[in-house]
Amino acid sequence: MKFILTTLLSLVTLQEASAFMAPAATSRAAQHTSLFAEQQQQQPHSSLDRRAFLWTSVAAAGASVLSSPLPAQAAGSVDYKAVSADISGLIDKNPDWGPTFVRLAWHSSGTYDKMSKTGGSSGGTIRFEEELVHGGNAGLAVTAVPWLEPLYKKYSASGLSHADLYTLAGVTAVKKFGGPTVPWGSGRVDLMEDAITPDGRLPNADSGPALADKADSNHLRDIFGRMGFNDQEIVALSGAHALGRCHTTASGFDGPWSPTPTTFNNSYYTLLSNLNWVPKDWSGPPQYVDAPTGKLMMLPTDLVLLQDKSFLKWVKVYAKDGPLFEKDFSAAFNKLEELGTTNLTPTEWA
Repeated sequence: MKFILTTLLSLVTLQEASAFMAPAATSRAAQHTSLFAEQQQQQPHSSLDRRAFLWTSVAAAGASVLSSPLPAQAAGSVDYKAVSADISGLIDKNPDWGPTFVRLAWHSSGTYDKMSKTGGSSGGTIRFEEELVHGGNAGLAVTAVPWLEPLYKKYSASGLSHADLYTLAGVTAVKKFGGPTVPWGSGRVDLMEDAITPDGRLPNADSGPALADKADSNHLRDIFGRMGFNDQEIVALSGAHALGRCHTTASGFDGPWSPTPTTFNNSYYTLLSNLNWVPKDWSGPPQYVDAPTGKLMMLPTDLVLLQDKSFLKWVKVYAKDGPLFEKDFSAAFNKLEELGTTNLTPTEWA
């Protein structure tokens, strides 16, 4: 191995090394298959030819390795149960981190466009500053992304990608807080900055006139429809708001949706349906609080689920049937996390 590495270093030119920065989307196995096919077409016929062929092959192998976006291309040996256990350990020490991991998983996946086949979780591009400054990602640059980086460094040599780490963190947090074991597949390959999609693909908390109105329901259908979700799936995914809270330092909104922000259940729907929600009297962005306590909050895109008949149907269903909500959420969240991916390997992680 040392001989091979030494030979590669001596043969690969600076121009070839610069290929490391290219966003190769193919797997290492595919690269090796391609290299093998080329070798089959260039069989040597003399000792001189064989010597030239040998050095050419080694140089080509070096270029193949260096063209990989990140060490995570060498997948296959990652202990994903161990990675998930370490994520769970972070949540044990800091329970408030868990909902932020769910948000990171969602935002790293929710950039998918079914028409252009761009975006989604496959490239892990939310790790880059250019994507972290998108409006919907406010706060993630100083929270979930750096929180998980030590785990990436711990497991990257065995093939862990940022893209797999971020999505695994999401399903781990859901289960940690009492939710379903969401099916998850491994094999996402990290890409570079040129795979980042334009800002504006994530949903806004309020669209059009202040507070909930038809513009908000249209906005939800535009955003989620672009990814391939229907009304039932939109409402099911909204149930993740049972976890966490809004922060004025990030989104500008303030407060938790639920009095139990580290418990995954169908409380989002029961609270949304049964409490009296009134506009909050403050200088911040338009939002709702429960009357009379004012301790809980809902966003305009939450309240519009009560105003739209198609959305309301599913709010009522999930408010009454917690197990059905968990089943439907699991299916929708799995679909969300696999947007933009190909050839994932179903993986036991829990």
